[in-house]
Amino acid sequence: MTATGTTARIPLDPPRTLLTRAVDWYSRRTFGATLTPAAAMGHHPRLLVTQLRHERALARWDRLDPTLKSLAVMSAAVTVGCSWCVDFGWWVTSQEGVDPAKLRAVPAWRESDALTDLERRVVEYAEAMSTTPMGVTDGMVAALRRDLDDAALVELTTMVAVENARARTNSALGLHSQGFRDRCELPARA
Repeated sequence: MTATGTTARIPLDPPRTLLTRAVDWYSRRTFGATLTPAAAMGHHPRLLVTQLRHERALARWDRLDPTLKSLAVMSAAVTVGCSWCVDFGWWVTSQEGVDPAKLRAVPAWRESDALTDLERRVVEYAEAMSTTPMGVTDGMVAALRRDLDDAALVELTTMVAVENARARTNSALGLHSQGFRDRCELPARA
């Protein structure tokens, strides 16, 4: 697994095992490129397998509206400052049909009129969860509970936490945008 044009803090050429070759093949076939986080994780096969299972399980969660989930994840990635997550997240969510105007609104959500009131509250909550110290308030949660049931609120919270882990891991390892968003029909703005 290799990737070019990165300034990663870890080599992106893990040992060529059956696992890393299979992940590389799947990644290139599915996403058109080797995902640099997978290449980095290839140095720790058990971790890589655990992460793959985890991501697969996350993809099956369905208690939260997909657009709300995408906006929350994008907000967390933007707040943490993970260019890889923003890049890949933009591409994935645009492939899933999320309105690009909503994605563009995330970095400047306070000034944008592209988001509904609920979407604004979700983005605000994800941003507050992603700051240090965390800025979540009782009022934020109460406002979300007006529109989300408990299962959706827990899923939202967990997805933001998961994106924080992804974003902080990628950023710490020096993984940067791979140009996925460049494949979208709309120009990057975040």
